[in-house]
This record gives sequence, C-alpha cells and structure tokens, in this order.
Amino acid sequence: MTVRIDELDRKILSQLQDDASQSLDEIARRVGSSKTPVWNRIRKLKDAGVIGRQTVILDPEALGLEACFFVLVRTSEHEADWQKTFLATLQARPEVLEAHRLAGDIDYILKVRVPNARAYDAFYQALISEVKIHNVTALLSMEEIKSTTLLPL
Repeated sequence: MTVRIDELDRKILSQLQDDASQSLDEIARRVGSSKTPVWNRIRKLKDAGVIGRQTVILDPEALGLEACFFVLVRTSEHEADWQKTFLATLQARPEVLEAHRLAGDIDYILKVRVPNARAYDAFYQALISEVKIHNVTALLSMEEIKSTTLLPL
C-alpha cells in the first residue's frame, strides 16, 4: 500500500536521510515548521512503515573490510526447501550485505564484504558446503564509484 506523502513529509524525510541524529528542533527549522507537527509526521511515517529502523553508516575500509565482491549465483534447484535453506544460509552470514533474486540467466546476486580474497574464499567454501549451487561467479569491485542509502524523493 502506498502512503500519501506531501511536500513537508518529503522535506522531513530528506533531512532524516541526510542525518537522522538531528534534533527535532533542527529538522523543524530546516523544513520551515515547528517541532510538534514534525514529530507527528515522523510518527505517522514510522507507523505507516515509510521510516524503518534507524542506524549508522560505518566505513567498511576503516574496519578492515577492504574487499567487496558481487557474487552471481546460478542454481538448478528451485524447490521451496532449497530456497528456505539458501535464504537461511544468507541470513546467517554477516558478510552478505545484500541479496537479490533476479530475472534472467542469473538467479541471485549477493553483495559480500570481507577483508580480502582469502576471506572471500572461506565464505565461498562455507556457502557451497551448506547449499547445493550450480554455478558461482565472483566479481571483485575494483573501485566504489557511488554508494548511497538516500532514496530519491
């Protein structure tokens, strides 16, 4: 279900996407409103599921996670039990930052963050020992050109 969002809601969401640690007073000042209406709108947007959990963005390289791999997975298995096991395996692996089921020749794409190629190999070995996979292709990102969590509003 789509939630009706007006221009003030968009301004508030833009401020929160930019820096969710801002005070209500600061957000209200920046969007040209007062604190109570801003609080009510934020609560409404949370209740509607527009705003999910709030978190911080960490620098992976500062934490020693210098290698980013995009992993293309092809499988010949499409039964519910296999999918359940595969998804549980992905959920249990903190290295997997994103996982998408695709249309086309590739069934899934994973975004995996690890310290180095040796750590990726350990991830890969663990993955194929837990789930039967037809083909895995790993692509090492040489340079991150753009990465954002900001949705276009």
